[in-house]
Amino acid sequence: MELVDLVAQEAVIDDLKCSSKKQALQELSRIAAKQTGLHERAIFDVVLERERLGSTGVGDGIAIPHGRMAEINQITGLFARLKEPIEFDAVDGHPVDMVFLLLAPETAGADHLKALSRISRLLRDKRICEKLRGAVGADALYALIADQSSKAAA
Repeated sequence: MELVDLVAQEAVIDDLKCSSKKQALQELSRIAAKQTGLHERAIFDVVLERERLGSTGVGDGIAIPHGRMAEINQITGLFARLKEPIEFDAVDGHPVDMVFLLLAPETAGADHLKALSRISRLLRDKRICEKLRGAVGADALYALIADQSSKAAA
């Protein structure tokens, strides 16, 4: 399972405007609903429920909100670079400017964890994060994600 299998080109958003964690999760849920055909509120509720267990702000300006849903039949991701960093209750206390939303079927089991691991590994690489932060436009962001995905497969 590669990142390009999880994230469609139209699921990469540049300069997402939001002023709070809740608003970011609402916007991401709205966009994910368009991608998946699921209800926006159902996505938001699942992601918010997971956030209540502990922040998915993993540090270094990155958050990986995620959740499992019975209604979804394949693991699906969405990447957004925020227009302005927002407070996200991250483990390091720093604001977040890049968010990778991941939705998985309730039956995904180990595949869900593998997808989270792949995303985490990508976003832990400081050089890749610098490139993502410096990329111009959603197409360039997607190209970087696809390029890293193909390198990981090689």
